[in-house]
Amino acid sequence: MSFCFVAQQKIMKLNFRQAVLADVDRVWQILQQGIQKRKAEGSQQWQDGYPNLQVLLADIAKASGLVMEINGEGIVGYCALMVNDEPQYAHIEGQWLSDGDFVVFHRLVIAQEHLGKGLAKAFFAEIENFARTRQIQSVRADTNFDNLEMLQLFARCGYSYCGEVWFRGTPRKAFEKLL
Repeated sequence: MSFCFVAQQKIMKLNFRQAVLADVDRVWQILQQGIQKRKAEGSQQWQDGYPNLQVLLADIAKASGLVMEINGEGIVGYCALMVNDEPQYAHIEGQWLSDGDFVVFHRLVIAQEHLGKGLAKAFFAEIENFARTRQIQSVRADTNFDNLEMLQLFARCGYSYCGEVWFRGTPRKAFEKLL
């Protein structure tokens, strides 16, 4: 899906599409930038070998990888997007807002050279559009306790804190938005 987005007084044409094998090198480059950014900020998130190339290849094999392209210049963002496919969410320490179908996203990352332009917020809008077009009224996601940017983004985009979920022995803050 394509749409125009205004950021920093510039109109940007964004295109979202399913990731394919030909995208692996660029997406992996962007993911590595995200891993390094988290490390430089002192975060523990993404510092345990996850995400890795095998995870990215699995996303693509399951057709759950979504890339963001800007102004026809190539890929500037990525996330994995799935429907009802997060087993750990069944074990929340807290309470989800809904019991029905949900879209879940993981590994949302924006290329380093495009940070600060509002593209992550645009990605949230596309994720919510993805859910609406499938008549799904819930989007869920989680993040590390020390990922302040994502925690602020959840708040700005209207997501509610629902409790904790655990991944690889580590608690994560879980959020949901009803559409």
